Amino acid sequence: MTSLGAALGLLLSAAAPPPDLQAPEAAPAPPPVEDPRKVPAARSGGETTVYDTSHNAFGRALANMDPGRWTPMADGKRLFMKDWSRGPQAVAGPLSNAVRCNGCHFKDGRGRPLAELGTEAPLLVRLSVPSRRVQGGVPEPTYGGQFNDRSIPGVPAEGALEVAYAEVPGTYPDGAGYVVRRPDVRLARLAYGKLSAHTQRSARISSPVFGLGLLEAVPEEDILALADPDDRDGDGVSGRPNRVVDARTGEPRLGRFGWKANQPSVRQQAARAFSEDLGLTSPLYPERTCTAKQARCRAQAAPQGPSLDDAALDSVTLYLRVLAVPARRDVADPTVLRGQALFQQVGCATCHRPSLRTGDVPDLPELSRQDLQPFTDLLLHDMGEGLADGRPDAEASGSEWRTPPLWGLGLLEAVNRQVRMLHDGRARTFEEAILWHGGEAAGAKERFTRLERAEREALVTFLRSL
Repeated sequence: MTSLGAALGLLLSAAAPPPDLQAPEAAPAPPPVEDPRKVPAARSGGETTVYDTSHNAFGRALANMDPGRWTPMADGKRLFMKDWSRGPQAVAGPLSNAVRCNGCHFKDGRGRPLAELGTEAPLLVRLSVPSRRVQGGVPEPTYGGQFNDRSIPGVPAEGALEVAYAEVPGTYPDGAGYVVRRPDVRLARLAYGKLSAHTQRSARISSPVFGLGLLEAVPEEDILALADPDDRDGDGVSGRPNRVVDARTGEPRLGRFGWKANQPSVRQQAARAFSEDLGLTSPLYPERTCTAKQARCRAQAAPQGPSLDDAALDSVTLYLRVLAVPARRDVADPTVLRGQALFQQVGCATCHRPSLRTGDVPDLPELSRQDLQPFTDLLLHDMGEGLADGRPDAEASGSEWRTPPLWGLGLLEAVNRQVRMLHDGRARTFEEAILWHGGEAAGAKERFTRLERAEREALVTFLRSL
């Protein structure tokens, strides 16, 4: 993970960072022709945009951040990097998938390269069973809502994940060949007995955590205005919102975060990850995830009060809200411009909306009224049988997924030294990711396949500029 100084290094102010932070790394030199800060097309996050193409590109503070937030952000960063299984006050849950947040969100991006994972699983698996009472289902009775392949001494881990890939060859209309891969994720060495015969499962890869504060700041009415659940315009695309439960109030709210938009806020997304991924309790999720059939897990003495109190949860939430979006690159390059036009032409931008605008954010005015280029509508879309997991989540069906933001896509390899895309990381290239699109995106994929090779490459070059 980046050092704290590197993570906060591009704060564009004269204020000095707290004394316990390292000096920030020098920012990469701007292009010789024109300062990128003066090119609106490069500003993915408006005035919050940072200009960094290094391996620390996802860990920078908002460029316009108030200097007074340096210390609170650093406090949140420490909790994000903390190993909760070590030290005299270790509070790691009996069952988990990791011991620290950045174990999955490597450098505030996605997971580490597979070769570096060792015994760690490259994925996690969500579990549920259908319910007549709860829309989207309820946790699997033996293993809960998420399969945990790690544990503390004295408590058996729930088992292990085994992933195998089958290569699926195909051919473009112009005769060029391609290969995509289909994952087969198995739950092995089950420690607590068989899964329910009705178990629904979904393999997931971690998502980058930068830009979350900006997405949270987009007014709900603007997102709902993009929805077309009945496809009234007849374009074959019918994005719709996911309505989820606010863990604090119990009321329904618009979902924005997660692969199926199953969390309404950055704070709840963070609390849920602490609960399911690290086994830590919080004011939003005060109960451990041990099921009734996991006696040794339940027998472990719980800490007095939640593992994270409100102050700690607020601190991590602030850190996540002020992580900036890196600027686009090569925005005036002719090939990039051609690819951008093709992106629109084939229909990708129908769901991957190029622009959104934030509203007023009283507690973080740095996020207010920013023109964004996230390439998402934050809505659910049916992506077809090829990508379906068969597992509903709140109002999302088993074949619906939230449109993932594309900003920062071209820096995945620089930051995470790999390109693993789609919800389960199956796609190793931009082309593979496009070729898996189906359902509402089938038309866009078909038009992409019918492009000439140079045009397909131009569209991918545009994606690399994001």
